[in-house]
Amino acid sequence: MSDAVLMRLAATIRERRAAGADKSYTRELLDGGARRCGKKLGEEATETIIAALCEDDEALRAEAADLLYHLLVLLESRDVRIGEVLEVLDARMGMSGLQEKANRQTMADRT
Repeated sequence: MSDAVLMRLAATIRERRAAGADKSYTRELLDGGARRCGKKLGEEATETIIAALCEDDEALRAEAADLLYHLLVLLESRDVRIGEVLEVLDARMGMSGLQEKANRQTMADRT
């Protein structure tokens, strides 16, 4: 398994957005805009945390999958491509988390 599954899911979400009058759960979320998509992502994040702390691995995997789906929907609502996010992650590879955070803070200080 690779990032290909994320790319395929993102493409499906994009197709659902472009679909005509066909209603789907994805389309309903996207029609609600970034605010609705963000709220749903927050709910899924909470459910993922609860599963991590209180439930078995199967429940955690299911909630994590829901979380990733809703993240992709939120990204689509803002017209941000998963490939762009993966590029950011790729650029961070080999860099410690502390170094990466320091670099972000430096960039924020410049603005």
